[in-house]
Amino acid sequence: MSTPISDLNHLLHTLDPVLHEGVYAFACLTAGADLRDLEPLATFQEDEGLTVVLREETALARQVPVLFRAAWITLRVHSDLQAVGLTAAFSQALAEARISCNVIAGACHDHLFVPVDEAARALAVLRELQRRGGA
Repeated sequence: MSTPISDLNHLLHTLDPVLHEGVYAFACLTAGADLRDLEPLATFQEDEGLTVVLREETALARQVPVLFRAAWITLRVHSDLQAVGLTAAFSQALAEARISCNVIAGACHDHLFVPVDEAARALAVLRELQRRGGA
C-alpha cells in the first residue's frame, strides 16, 4: 500500500478520477436484513435502517427499493483520512456544476456517487479540478 497524501495541493494534482462500469443503487433495509445475496459494495447503519450500496441489477432482481441510481467514481489518489480540504474542494467543484454527490471515504480512496445521467460531466469536472490543482 502506498503512503497516504495529506497535502491538499498534491491531492488535487493527483486526483486521478476513474468511472466504474455499471449503475449502483442506494437503498435502505430494515435492521438485521439478510445481505448474503445482495453483495453490497458498502453499508452504513443508521437509526432508520441499514443503508446499502449495491449493483442496480442486484437490487432489481432482489426487489430492493432503489432510493438513488448512481454512477461510481473513485479518486485513485491515496488520500489520508485526516487530510483537510479534499472533500470540500471536489464538493464545491461539483456543486458549481450543479451535480449532486454522495461520498464514501475508504481507507485509501474517496468514492463519489453521482446521478447516472451526470457521470460524464462529473468526471470532466473532476479532471478539470485536477488539471487546475484547485486554483
